[in-house]
Amino acid sequence: MVVATSVLQAGIELGPQTLPLLLVIAGLGLSIAEAMAPGAHFAVLGVALLGAGIVGLLLGPIAGPLVLAVLVLVFGGLALAGYRRFDLYGGAGSGRTSDSNSLRGRTGRVTERVTEGSGEVKLDRGGFNPNYSARALDGEIPVGAEVLVVDPGGGNVLTVASLDEMEDDIDAELARERAATAAEADDGESTGEEESERA
Repeated sequence: MVVATSVLQAGIELGPQTLPLLLVIAGLGLSIAEAMAPGAHFAVLGVALLGAGIVGLLLGPIAGPLVLAVLVLVFGGLALAGYRRFDLYGGAGSGRTSDSNSLRGRTGRVTERVTEGSGEVKLDRGGFNPNYSARALDGEIPVGAEVLVVDPGGGNVLTVASLDEMEDDIDAELARERAATAAEADDGESTGEEESERA
């Protein structure tokens, strides 16, 4: 029993400024980690620890563990509110999808040749991980081609169609109109030639 007490008493003496200093060091470390790998992984916690540590250093001996814990919560809440308010990393929820049906009509690019049995696409605004397995509606779609999601398939495997090969109603109507105009122009020219031959 005496040995255990002497081991505990031989511990390192920590002054009143040690805990706030440790918070500042941890906050700086997390802030540096966030700067090296951006994406809001460590931003809120780093700001919370750094702010609480600095205020703890300014308060001196008043800043005990309970006060520092409250300061971390306060600074954490402020950092989270600021992060959400100012949208530092952009997007403001654009990377989220509410369900697989929200993928219908999205566009993207082929990253691995898409056939009727395999392939992969990267969607524009496709969520946290914009890469999806995909199947072609018909034929093959080469790498780099722009595609449109025709059927989200539950979000697991998308059915896509190449935008280069797709013709919507407007395009079809414009093509018919051009053909009709060209046919009228041809008829007008042939009628004019016949009249000139008769004269």
